[in-house]
Amino acid sequence: MGTIAIPPKTPNARTDGDSRAIERALVQAEAGERIAREDALLLMDCAETGALLEAASSLRNRVKGRTISYSRKVFIPLTTFCRDRCGYCTFRRDPGEPGGRYMTPDEVLAVAERARRAGCKEALFSLGDQPERVFPEARDFLRTRGFDRTLEYLASVSQLTLETSGLLPHANPGVMSAADLSALKTSNASMGLMLENISPRLMRRGEAHEDAPDKVPSLRLRTIEDAGRQRIAFTTGILIGIGETHEERIDSLLAIRDLHARYANIQEVIVQNFRAKLATPMALHAEPDMNEMLRTVAVARLILGGEMNLQAPPNLSAPDYARLLDAGINDWGGISPITPDFINPEAAWPHIDALAERTADSGFVLRERLSIYPEFTERDGFVHENVRPHMQKLKDADGYARAEE
Repeated sequence: MGTIAIPPKTPNARTDGDSRAIERALVQAEAGERIAREDALLLMDCAETGALLEAASSLRNRVKGRTISYSRKVFIPLTTFCRDRCGYCTFRRDPGEPGGRYMTPDEVLAVAERARRAGCKEALFSLGDQPERVFPEARDFLRTRGFDRTLEYLASVSQLTLETSGLLPHANPGVMSAADLSALKTSNASMGLMLENISPRLMRRGEAHEDAPDKVPSLRLRTIEDAGRQRIAFTTGILIGIGETHEERIDSLLAIRDLHARYANIQEVIVQNFRAKLATPMALHAEPDMNEMLRTVAVARLILGGEMNLQAPPNLSAPDYARLLDAGINDWGGISPITPDFINPEAAWPHIDALAERTADSGFVLRERLSIYPEFTERDGFVHENVRPHMQKLKDADGYARAEE
């Protein structure tokens, strides 16, 4: 991971047969029909970028219209301890390192109250995976507060945040068991776990997930499946540029599509681009350029269909993030007016007013949503009875966030 990686293939020269197959696949996908793996690969590798973007944006416009959503959130890094050591991560810390700690309940509530006053409606909890399994310091912190596991502490703090601040928690804590999901559902309006990539090859020596036991694809797929069985509105997605092939990228999107076809609970799919960071094993690894990002987002839209909410983080594609609208996204994700993106601290959030202006300049209307998407707010079984009254206070009649007085 100390060398510059060769980026995935760009569009290849095409035969007449390829051209006909590409045209057929584009027409089929733009019409909202399910496309096969071989067609998705053909589009990724051989389709003209302009044709890809046109088909993806046309599908988005026809199904989603001209509304682009975002969530006004506060980012709460409950703990930076993590047993995983991904090759690109600067969020995690070991005990004794600067910033290596758990937040106390009082600290969480202080941030949540500041967020409430700033108009936030989502409390995004991000944290490391199962640090108590490797760090005595993590076990000591938890035991002094009556917990054995970080996920138990998260459930308690989520409930406290919901009841005290009225913000809707959205937990993103890594791999979870069915029991963990059930416990968190009583206080979380939605939850999330990035699949990142379905390929176990990325866990081999020298690859991005070599020392990350919680990045085993089967474990992450099981979490998403268990969330589906429990009717939890769930966010997932792929991380591109970490050494995966185009085939592995496509297979990851197809796995997400298949899970959603079975359980209909995936509320949002994120296409996130790798950003190289100093002092990581992948510091010299090549980042995906904008063309690669646009092509991947467009293919994701065509694979996942028009109904899926598709997001790409604007701060990771600044200053040209408005171009992502051409690739078929309909959501900008969570934007915080008070806290940084602790996962990518070098990439500042756009100001919400500026985001609205850039979105309008592209012919769209920006609307604030809750952490749970409008179409899931009234679906049977998706919002726990403990969460519903808090959600109702924040929700407008159409499921989006209520306009502030």
